[in-house]
Amino acid sequence: MGATLFDKIWSRHRLTEDESGKTLLYIDRLVVDDVRAPQVLKNLERRVLAIRRPDLAVVVQDHSVPSFRTHTSLGGSQFVDATRVAARRHGLRLLDVGDEEQGISHVVMPELGLVLPGSTYLCVDSHSPTVGGVGALGLACGSSELEHVLATQAMWVRKPRQMRFRLEGRRDDGVYAKDVILHLIGRLGLEMARGVALEFTGELIASLPVEARLTLCNMAVELGARRAVVAPDEATFAWLAASPHAPRADVGRRARQDWEDLRSDQDATFDVDLVIDCSELAPQITWGTTQAQVASVAGHVPDTAARAGLDEAVWQRALGYMDLSPGRRLAGTRIDRVFIGSCTNARLADLESAARVLVGRKVADGVRAVVVPGSRAVARKAEHLGLRAIFTDAGFLGASRAAPCARAAAARRSPPASASSRPPTAISKAGRAPACVPIWRARRPPRLPRSRARSAIRVR
Repeated sequence: MGATLFDKIWSRHRLTEDESGKTLLYIDRLVVDDVRAPQVLKNLERRVLAIRRPDLAVVVQDHSVPSFRTHTSLGGSQFVDATRVAARRHGLRLLDVGDEEQGISHVVMPELGLVLPGSTYLCVDSHSPTVGGVGALGLACGSSELEHVLATQAMWVRKPRQMRFRLEGRRDDGVYAKDVILHLIGRLGLEMARGVALEFTGELIASLPVEARLTLCNMAVELGARRAVVAPDEATFAWLAASPHAPRADVGRRARQDWEDLRSDQDATFDVDLVIDCSELAPQITWGTTQAQVASVAGHVPDTAARAGLDEAVWQRALGYMDLSPGRRLAGTRIDRVFIGSCTNARLADLESAARVLVGRKVADGVRAVVVPGSRAVARKAEHLGLRAIFTDAGFLGASRAAPCARAAAARRSPPASASSRPPTAISKAGRAPACVPIWRARRPPRLPRSRARSAIRVR
């Protein structure tokens, strides 16, 4: 029997199993965000545990950095400042506020080539599966598990069931990856892929650019999936070729040969295998309070709870919260806020799509519109292409400066830091910013005997 793409990545990183069937999985790239870094690194010191592979860990300022303010010195954000101190103390690479490579972790890690096809990626964030868009396996964990992984470079996890969505048909103009995933959520529900490893494939997937695949895998979490992945192809290889830390020359050629095998075999089997026709798909919009309460932008609010597929109380609460009436036409509905950003839609292709619509138009009176690029690299490219001018001329705020996780976005705007006032990255004892070893070249530890494997993670 053939192997799925998920099987192939899993088997490459499997170290051992325990008596209950859990697998000790090796982690190639580990991200520590600014909310967890101070406490997690302090706990390691308290327990006298060393970081096993500091060259494979990256500390990212992305959760507590407001959209319109920067903290360039101690005395600013408590989390930001404490993260700087902790990263320096442990000699970890820090993507700090003002760093040329700073941004939202799930945006910058693939963008920089620090997450590659066939690799494992761990972050304390439910949207870690985003990196599946480049053929990597994104895993999430809690803060306690993060301490263990920093100390061992491995994590105990149970292998999930597997599901495949074969999406067929071609998209019409104006239909994007977020329309696709919202349509799937609305049709299948929030629990359809609960806890599974989900692979996206099919004609529609092959036509999507890499940025769109990242969006699709990001929102697979809203289907209930714990992992999501798309097989890498020529589009992936070309996209990664422009990444500053992706392998080059002979190493790059060998890596590509390895990546070309990263696809499900023809005779591979899945626990659930669905074929979904997306050829008639129109742009989607949510009318209620969950991603599953969705309709075509040309459609209407469901006129009954039965049509909405909801019980009466849930339907009434959604309508009341959104201040919508049953059967109302969605097109023409007044909006109050517009936000373009977050780890879902903050890449260059997203900004380009929005800018094409904005040319010659203005934000309506009474609407607050904000755009936040997902990384400083995206911001630089957007400015070079003239996108920042389009957004600011249209009346958007925050056109291309900061790049935080959306949950940390602040409502107040202040001037960005000048180049001279930007803080340095974390400095190692040698006086240089610590380097990140390319994960394709990183040597994995030997397999542990079963008796030692469990103790490796249960250090007290």
